[in-house]
Amino acid sequence: MIRLNCFFQAKEGRFEEALAAAKDLTAASLEQDGCIAYDVFASATRPGILLFCETWRDEAALADHSASEPFVRNVAVINDCGEMKIEKFQM
Repeated sequence: MIRLNCFFQAKEGRFEEALAAAKDLTAASLEQDGCIAYDVFASATRPGILLFCETWRDEAALADHSASEPFVRNVAVINDCGEMKIEKFQM
């Protein structure tokens, strides 16, 4: 299994737009083959911060996810709204 922790910091005034795209991405991702878990959390202590927690069956499932239309569309919006840092773990 593969675990991703993706930390996002929104640009000033762009958090709500990023959050909407994150929610859409989460819903679509949960329907994809090989998705074990996928969630997005807003920080209770730091404004403008999101954390995406993803678990995928294997590299092939993650690659399919990364090439999917919902991923490409929503990640473009999210990246335009701020900066992302990704941690990847093999489980």
